Amino acid sequence: MESYLRRTWAEIDLDAIEQNYELVRAQIKPKTKVCCVVKADAYGHGAERLARTYESLGADWLAVSNLEEAQQIRRAGVSLPILILGYTPPSMAPQLAAGNIAQAVVGPEYAEHLSQAAVKAGVTVRAHIQVDTGMSRVGFFYQDPVRDAGSIGLMEHACRLPGLSPEGIFTHFSSADEGGNGKDYTLCQYRNFTDAIQRLQERGICFAIRHCANSAAIFDYPETQLDMVRPGIVLYGLMPSGEMCRRVPLSPALSLKSTIALVKSVPQGTCVSYGRIFTAERPTIIATVPIGYADGYLRRFSEKGCMLVRGHRAKIIGRICMDQLMLDITDIPGAKSGDEVTAIGCDGDETVSADELAALAGTISYEIICGIGARVPRVYRKGGEETGLLDYLKRA
Repeated sequence: MESYLRRTWAEIDLDAIEQNYELVRAQIKPKTKVCCVVKADAYGHGAERLARTYESLGADWLAVSNLEEAQQIRRAGVSLPILILGYTPPSMAPQLAAGNIAQAVVGPEYAEHLSQAAVKAGVTVRAHIQVDTGMSRVGFFYQDPVRDAGSIGLMEHACRLPGLSPEGIFTHFSSADEGGNGKDYTLCQYRNFTDAIQRLQERGICFAIRHCANSAAIFDYPETQLDMVRPGIVLYGLMPSGEMCRRVPLSPALSLKSTIALVKSVPQGTCVSYGRIFTAERPTIIATVPIGYADGYLRRFSEKGCMLVRGHRAKIIGRICMDQLMLDITDIPGAKSGDEVTAIGCDGDETVSADELAALAGTISYEIICGIGARVPRVYRKGGEETGLLDYLKRA
């Protein structure tokens, strides 16, 4: 008996995860640390299981977006150091300290407030100073070493505040995945970052961990690796973009599957789904598949996307509904109710990738995989066998 409802589900290949992790390890220097990014539920793959997997593979750190994600990983029994890349209310300083969780210091005012909260609670918070070298999102603004020289003093002050232990400093590249088009800007960001580090060092401020290389920079800008790298999307088998200079033999870890619920034959002239945007131009065999935009399969794929049935592409016809969609399987011999359908992944010689779907939607693969809904169970496989299950609805 299946351990999950074979309606719509995602399969996570842990062998692929390991292969991608080892590709990253092979690219960096032996003493460079690896901080695996598991924010957004490990890019839709399930943060708890992936955090444990990275810990077993020898990762040095994990990175998340917020305190709740960090606490989820701690509840899963993972003891690796965790860095919160985003904002945490300063009042949560006791929880940061209790969980041994490092916090990004996103600006001078935030540093003051976090320090005050830590002192009031009688705790010390591990801190990583975030430098805005060109992203213009968060961090101490330092995009021009001459114009922004005053920021060095602000960073120094933050590092000397009571209640904070400034173990790290980092920045984030905005254009490292743009190939040659992003080279000058990325290297400018790197120069800004290393300049800030040098100026702080001259003032007696040194950091144990300096980090800036994201997924793209690890491969296209190896000189930026420093003390630690932060791989994200590449761990899950997807390239940050198609513009990168290096092509890396990654293994996509996630497949999205469903099943044929119903097969029906309709005559020429039959309208299909909401709005009647599809009308059959010939006698058509339709397969109804129980997956829709509530599962994260976007409505904008209507009349554009394909799924795989018996190793063949089947076009989506009509509008995608909240819970169901329809495929044209007229030219797929033997397709029947109960057959497996692949929405993302491989079947025989055919593949539908997250990148293909992203192109149809005018977005990036990150959004496609992060958007897979909570009612879709994640089935973990290793060596071809099911080794675990994450079913969010059964946890509720």
